[in-house]
Amino acid sequence: MGFDQPTPIQQMAIPVIMEGKDLIACAQTGTGKTAAFVLPILNKISKSGSNTLNTLILAPTRELAIQIDQQIQGFSYFLGVSSVPIYGGGDGVIWEQQKKALETGAEIVVATPGRLIALLAGGKMDLSTLEHLILDEADRMMDMGFSDDILKIVNYLPKNRQTILFSATMPPKIRQFSMKILNNPEEISIAIGKTAEGVTQSMYSVYDTQKEDLVRHILSQKAYEAVIIFCSTKDKVKALYKVLKKGFDVEAFHSDLEQVEREKIMSAFKNKAVKILIGTDIISRGIDVVGIELVINYDTPSDPEDYVHRVGRTARADKEGEAITFVNPKDQHKFVRIEKLIGMKVTQNPLPEDFEKGPEYHGEKPKSDFGQPASGLKKKKKKKKSGGKSTGAAREPQEPRQEAKAPKVQSSNESPVTKNEAKPSKYGQRKNVIEP
Repeated sequence: MGFDQPTPIQQMAIPVIMEGKDLIACAQTGTGKTAAFVLPILNKISKSGSNTLNTLILAPTRELAIQIDQQIQGFSYFLGVSSVPIYGGGDGVIWEQQKKALETGAEIVVATPGRLIALLAGGKMDLSTLEHLILDEADRMMDMGFSDDILKIVNYLPKNRQTILFSATMPPKIRQFSMKILNNPEEISIAIGKTAEGVTQSMYSVYDTQKEDLVRHILSQKAYEAVIIFCSTKDKVKALYKVLKKGFDVEAFHSDLEQVEREKIMSAFKNKAVKILIGTDIISRGIDVVGIELVINYDTPSDPEDYVHRVGRTARADKEGEAITFVNPKDQHKFVRIEKLIGMKVTQNPLPEDFEKGPEYHGEKPKSDFGQPASGLKKKKKKKKSGGKSTGAAREPQEPRQEAKAPKVQSSNESPVTKNEAKPSKYGQRKNVIEP
């Protein structure tokens, strides 16, 4: 399949899985995580000669479940190992196909938690022979509220099993959850919160009214073969699709579409029959499309980690790519948090000459020596005036006091260089590659 060298996560995870140890692995999207857990599992199954259910892989979305199943089919082409995807959202025909596949037998089941629980509750699955449980995109499953469902599923599984948890991020809730289902796990972390080196990142400071014209301008500068545009809501996806479909080869991908439509659109995009895909964060994870040249964040992601996942759609498999983010005034604080997470300042592009001037973006506010914002000293609170009439004698008028001059404090408009500002990249000005 053209795999000459293992990626870092594959090099570190495969030996641990081969030894049969439980594992918590943290690595960003596009680092080869699927092969890191699929290849050693396939090796074990092929050597054992077993033809019973051996491995359960849980994924947060049907798109990711389908993708993992397709990769298993590719890796196991000459092994005679079979897999079946189990997911909701399809019609009755798909449901019957899934049940039939389970009845005929498969060594690997790739499932979304909700649909799997429905099968278990109906007594349609026997998990007594299971040897491996793999949770892919565990942080995403936590965010989607699947933690209770996963614990229910675990109760159906043999206690003597190997459990492997892969996650793009490692917040405290994932660590707490892992303690409930893993046994003395090994831990691996690969560049948490960092974007791929091959990504050129930049941003535009814009008003919402400028976004449509700007995205049209960017797309018209080059004949792109593969572009993903991320919007914050499915309504914005639909609205932008109506605008762009008049001049570009574009499709909208959102949760209102039937599963068959979503699969058809994704297949067309992978085959380059569709050049531009507009969607929400539903396509920021688990969609493995090599060769995406450009990612546009039409809306600044609310969660800095979602930015990493979105940007991770490009520059996969050591290729280069570009990521552009539109930042409006109310989202500037979100972009400051993104720059903190990725550990660098993102290049700000000037708006095209025929555009009206956009809002100023200053990034993180510089601090004064006293720890206060450098826009001036902290004001003292005014004392409340006493209510009621004074009963004492009238005071003699006093000469007004001279106001003390406040010490000069650097204005925020002077934009001093902060300690956190990234050093110039050795790879050139346009590529904001993080120094090791």
